[in-house]
Amino acid sequence: MSRLVIILSPPRSFSSVVSTMIGEHPDLYGFPELHCFTADTMGGVVDHEHNRKPTHPAGPPGILRLLAQLHDGIQTTGTIIRAASWLREHRDWTPREFLDHILDNIAPQIGVEKSPVTATKPSFLERAYDAYPDAYFLHLTRHPVSNRASWTEFVEAKLKGDPADWRKRVDRLLGWYRMHQNILAFTNTLPAGQSLRIKGEDLLSEPDVYLPQIAEWLGIRTDAEAMQAMMHPETSPYAHPGPDLARGGNDPKFLRSPALRHTRVKEPSLAGLLESDAVEWLPAQVREAGEAVGLSVRSGEQMGEAVARTAHELGYV
Repeated sequence: MSRLVIILSPPRSFSSVVSTMIGEHPDLYGFPELHCFTADTMGGVVDHEHNRKPTHPAGPPGILRLLAQLHDGIQTTGTIIRAASWLREHRDWTPREFLDHILDNIAPQIGVEKSPVTATKPSFLERAYDAYPDAYFLHLTRHPVSNRASWTEFVEAKLKGDPADWRKRVDRLLGWYRMHQNILAFTNTLPAGQSLRIKGEDLLSEPDVYLPQIAEWLGIRTDAEAMQAMMHPETSPYAHPGPDLARGGNDPKFLRSPALRHTRVKEPSLAGLLESDAVEWLPAQVREAGEAVGLSVRSGEQMGEAVARTAHELGYV
């Protein structure tokens, strides 16, 4: 049996609540976001995180919180500082060496890793597979319309201090499309049974139906006690914002309110995606720079058709 489950999805795809739910199964251990597959060494992972978010110079908050919890049993300012020191001392470790250390600490439980950044580049996906070719890969989806709305809200909140920032003018469907295409191309190369695709809407609407299916796929317990544990993501040691020095490691909205809300999650309509959009899909400076996001799509109509085709492939109608 593989020692690692890797959840693949774009941001804003219910991945925080879903990964934490799954990770509360007694046979599993859910990690915060680690971003381990963004570089060949842990030093490179720290540098990538610093370049992406200068407020995280010591590395991804999820890594620091995980190390503090596993090494010291608690996440405090002091244990986060010790975790950062440990990480600096192991900058030359590969992601495989780092994760093997983590998996040894949680054995016999299976680790559950979720970092949306992994799906942003085929090279990140390849690095994950090269490190753990026997891992289980769970492809988590969300309807493009609701994903777009959630992602746009998140980005605008993050960039509210700079209304001219071009990133606010990139349509969020672009990222949804590109990342799902990366995931599909990757999972289509895997042997039957190594990957599973599931709609986040279905899982959150009927967890009592879909959580046992995930457990069966992984070959772990499906008894009532195990299923009930998965219904309480708020019991995870990472289901809160964390110490100031490593604040985050998951979706902020989830960290503020991690309890599972028992409600049916509706799928919106795909209507309108085939229409030209008044929003500029790619700002001029990105278009002129070339394939900055790996796409040559120019018009809203072309993009709408591409997104709609991918949505149909993922089971949205």
